[in-house]
Amino acid sequence: MSVTSPALAVSPTSMNDVACALGQSHQIINAIVTVFLAIIGACAGSFLNVAALRRAEGLNFITGRSRCPACGQRIKWFDLIPVISWLVLAGRCRSCKARISPRYLIVELIGAAVLMLCFARYEINLMSVIAFGAAVILLAVALIDLSTKDIPNGLVLALIPFITGAVWAQPEVSLLSRGVGFLVVSLPMFILALTISGAFGGGDIKLMAFCGLLLGWQNTILAFFISVITAGSISIALVSRGKIRRGAHIAFGPHLCAGTMVALLYGKEIISWYWKLFGLSGY
Repeated sequence: MSVTSPALAVSPTSMNDVACALGQSHQIINAIVTVFLAIIGACAGSFLNVAALRRAEGLNFITGRSRCPACGQRIKWFDLIPVISWLVLAGRCRSCKARISPRYLIVELIGAAVLMLCFARYEINLMSVIAFGAAVILLAVALIDLSTKDIPNGLVLALIPFITGAVWAQPEVSLLSRGVGFLVVSLPMFILALTISGAFGGGDIKLMAFCGLLLGWQNTILAFFISVITAGSISIALVSRGKIRRGAHIAFGPHLCAGTMVALLYGKEIISWYWKLFGLSGY
């Protein structure tokens, strides 16, 4: 006859309680980390936005103090809190009540959203760090190109450490795929730039080449496709509203950066979904 010791018996109810407690703790930790990352992302977006605007004006973006462009009043520290200060001030300068561009709020929200998406996609590991680092560089590229119609070579080269890290963190993307990605979009862009004046800028071509190394060839094509769709849609909307004239050049870098981030985070799922539409095997 076997006898079960009461001290060793564990009821299913007790196990369920432990599992629920662990699940709740995990959710709380994730929520805390998400909020913390959102704050860091918003701060990064705020800094990059100011840096891009000051670069466009030829100002020092490291040592210069923030001032209202309308009245020149120095902005207090409590009016520089990302997102919150813009909302509290209702988009107006505290001193002269001049309108503050919603670009500040939008970029800060983008910075917060990108970092949260990186965490949601990869959680806390090497790839999430790589994704956010690349996102910071791409956001800087997008903001500077938007302000100056120029993409600094230094920022493009700054992607190299993250490309190197991605080689280790994503071994499923082969070196051959990355090598083909370097050329699959940038080479046609280069040829078009030679044959059609103003088709693409040199910065766009170099940016797409390095993004190809980061993504691999399939995601590079997806990134470029997304870029063309968004750029075309926005251009049509601006022309129809009379904001720009037909045939006017727009900054293409921001669209390339957005397409690259979408492909980096969700490229595999998007491509698999696309193939399934035609009943074919996925990525």
